[in-house]
Amino acid sequence: MESAEDDLRRPILNSTSSPTAVQEEQAEPNGGGAHVVDSRLENVLSDTNLTWFKKFRSATWIELNLLSRLAGPAIFVYLINNLMSSATRAFAGHLGNLEYAAANLGNSGVQLFAYGVMLGMGSAVETLCGQAYGAHKYEMLGVYMQRATVVLTLTGIPITLVYIFCKQILLLIGESAALSSAAAIFVYGLIPQIYAYAVNFPIQKFLQAQSIVAPSTYISAATLVLHMLLSWVVVFQLGLGLIGASLVLSLSWWIIVVAQFVYIVMSRKCRHTWTGLSFQAFHGLWAFTKLSAASAVMLCLEIWYFQVLVLITGLLDDSELALDAISVCMAIAGLLLQIGIGFNAAASVRVSNELGAGNPRAAKFSVVIVNVVSFVVAVIEAIVVLALRHVISYVFTEGQTVANAVSDLCPFLAVTLILNGIQPVLSGVAVGCGWQVVVAYVNVGCYYVVGVPLGCLLGFKFNLGIKGIWSGMIGGTLMQTFILVWITSRTDWNHEVVKAQNRVRKWEDKKEGEHEQQG
Repeated sequence: MESAEDDLRRPILNSTSSPTAVQEEQAEPNGGGAHVVDSRLENVLSDTNLTWFKKFRSATWIELNLLSRLAGPAIFVYLINNLMSSATRAFAGHLGNLEYAAANLGNSGVQLFAYGVMLGMGSAVETLCGQAYGAHKYEMLGVYMQRATVVLTLTGIPITLVYIFCKQILLLIGESAALSSAAAIFVYGLIPQIYAYAVNFPIQKFLQAQSIVAPSTYISAATLVLHMLLSWVVVFQLGLGLIGASLVLSLSWWIIVVAQFVYIVMSRKCRHTWTGLSFQAFHGLWAFTKLSAASAVMLCLEIWYFQVLVLITGLLDDSELALDAISVCMAIAGLLLQIGIGFNAAASVRVSNELGAGNPRAAKFSVVIVNVVSFVVAVIEAIVVLALRHVISYVFTEGQTVANAVSDLCPFLAVTLILNGIQPVLSGVAVGCGWQVVVAYVNVGCYYVVGVPLGCLLGFKFNLGIKGIWSGMIGGTLMQTFILVWITSRTDWNHEVVKAQNRVRKWEDKKEGEHEQQG
């Protein structure tokens, strides 16, 4: 019986080609570029003998099968990663209110900064690996992964300085001395996690580009169980407090990294894409850094956007209740956003694979289906939140006053959830196509030129408080979503195929040129 990963690979190959035939075809490139192959999805969409309905039905069934096997495990992995961080903060909360506040401040104010930078820079390898895999340039994936690891590790050095001096930074922005000191202790234990991020995200994108997602799911699930056990032992039995809780979180991330790398080295599924450590990883770093930086800016601006909402809320005259309510809403939004991020990863893989394989119709159809599915899921999330609006806060905190405040904000939360069902998917399409620079400019304009100022205007000038601030920021997200929909709808997918093949050839030529220089 074939595994899900094997089935996902099949669309990239011609249905009549054996592995030997594929290798022979690769030896004879088409016009010096990547060999173009058909997929089942592309064949169905190109079949003139099928009626419109049969073509749509068959294509939808194929794409849904591919999407479910990608998005499902990816969502699970991101949820587990989120739960590990939440569990760490929960253990800290049992130490006392100061420790809980310190862990939350360290997570939201510092850790999320590193996570956004590293995940964003890691998405550059997602573009290159996905398109190279679709073009059958398998040997390039391992080099890209190693090169990304080098770039992210070097990026981790200045981020480490932020962690080291986080107490001074927190004091500078007005946090109390006691809270800043406690948060700094928590953050110091997260320094090893920075470098786990630097290795994990390239590995994760390397595997996702090949549609190998199940192993990461199993590894993450097992690590979560171990993380809970180790946290209990270290925090309560050994009495290591905040520093112990954060060190366990760092250790858990390293366990995931090592386990995934062992899988890559040992698995037959990666035998063509992983050929061992290579000095090529240290060449072309500047070009890779520029692509990674654009990816980081694009994603960081999205991840940090609603953190700004929390910071601005703290400036309101009566901010305590507003902060409690918005924290509950952001916790719900953050958890459910992992579903959108899972669809983001699936969209990126599907689009980059199909573009690299030279399948414009399949790429376009994948974009439509993944957006529709993610939107439907988001609408269901919004309906559930609205139905539970009067009681949902009790999962996080007690008190009728906070419950009423959360209930008033739930319509805004519902709109945000629906937008989170579309916007991350469109960002995933952008990564699959390599549009990171364009989307970065769009994000700056919509989020920070329109959304934040509009929110401040409505919240403070028109005295609408937290509702006005959130309304303005929703406006920025809505504007960004419309622009990405417009860009995607006007895309010439045949042209994107040419760009993907040129990109693969360009980076392959760099690799070959560097190899000749070494020789």
